[in-house]
Amino acid sequence: MAVTFNDLGSAAGLKKLDEYLLTRSYISGYQASKDDITVYTALSGAPSSSYLNVSRWYKHIDALLRISGVSEEGCGVTVEGFAPAEAVATPPTADSKAAAAEDDDDDDVDLFGEETEEEKKAAEERAAAVKASSKKKESGKSSVLLDIKPWDDETDMKKLEEAVRSVQMEGLLWGASKLVPVGYGIKKLQIMMTIVDDLVSVDTLIEEHLTVEPINEYVQSCDIVAFNKI
Repeated sequence: MAVTFNDLGSAAGLKKLDEYLLTRSYISGYQASKDDITVYTALSGAPSSSYLNVSRWYKHIDALLRISGVSEEGCGVTVEGFAPAEAVATPPTADSKAAAAEDDDDDDVDLFGEETEEEKKAAEERAAAVKASSKKKESGKSSVLLDIKPWDDETDMKKLEEAVRSVQMEGLLWGASKLVPVGYGIKKLQIMMTIVDDLVSVDTLIEEHLTVEPINEYVQSCDIVAFNKI
């Protein structure tokens, strides 16, 4: 179902968006989509931290665009007074910049001259860099939604989330989160994360980090709700 927002450049428009994101991680669905990109582009910049939910969402989408980009279509969103661009490109990666630099270097090579030892060594280094770059590009990414449950209604959920986010490793990026009522006064933490598949195993993350000491002081269990390739 399409969503409509009005005048995101005004305090009233931002307040409505903030209320909308209070119980949502994304504009539509359980993963970032072109709906998020439309709203992200409609904002003139990072919102004030007083709009807690919008600020949290904006930082997460900004990080996704820098790391992997967004490809999901979404359900459709309209921002009145704003004409979305046909496409939002992700910032050029270091690999593409390196490839462009390699092309420039190739233009300077004398194809008819005798190759020196330095030129031969430089050519080998470029070939190795291109090979390494290709391997990096082959490494896929995934968006994962976790359900993390506390022991009881007396568990400090703020400390639980801080403990979860304290787990840091290469290829892991924590995203948006929200508390969801379970029953009997107990709430669970739903949190998104983006992982590099070759670097992070979700099972290992849960079994060796999220459900062991000292985090298991707050966490009773951790389950995978959604797992999508990016």
